[in-house]
Amino acid sequence: MLVIAAIVAAASGCGIVGGGSPTDGSLDGLSVSSPRIRDGAPLPADYSCAGKVGKPPLRWSGVIQKQTKSIALVVDANNAQGTAEVHWVVYNIDPLTTELAPNSVPRGAVEGMTSSGKPGYSPPCRRDDIYRFSVYALDEKLDPKKATGLRETLELIAQHTISRGRLSASHIE
Repeated sequence: MLVIAAIVAAASGCGIVGGGSPTDGSLDGLSVSSPRIRDGAPLPADYSCAGKVGKPPLRWSGVIQKQTKSIALVVDANNAQGTAEVHWVVYNIDPLTTELAPNSVPRGAVEGMTSSGKPGYSPPCRRDDIYRFSVYALDEKLDPKKATGLRETLELIAQHTISRGRLSASHIE
């Protein structure tokens, strides 16, 4: 768990996991929404470890098509103790894609490692955490041979982010 905390701390200064730095606001250009999650409202239990639905539906807009070569998604959580956990990483999403259907991954996209050490969606369980669904426009596709683990993937996303947006859920309902 300490290794995960170190990875998250290293990536949080870039705004990939955590709050980001005060100077990185210029990257905020994407609008992220969901038909099932309202920004600042509780995360529906269906998308937690107590639910049966799985991955939530997400939408985004504001992608600069000429510069964007791929989209990445990172779902993470912070708790009152300041520890973070990454629940889902998806990258190499086609830049023309503007939404994810419930419980799906776009064709050609790659699901990266999570804090659990496994790829795919790791449903959140801690009721009081703040859950963030962050979408990143990247200036290139990521090389899966370089994105071998969570740390490497988050670093690559941080290096290639040209714009981002975030939807937050206050806790699990």
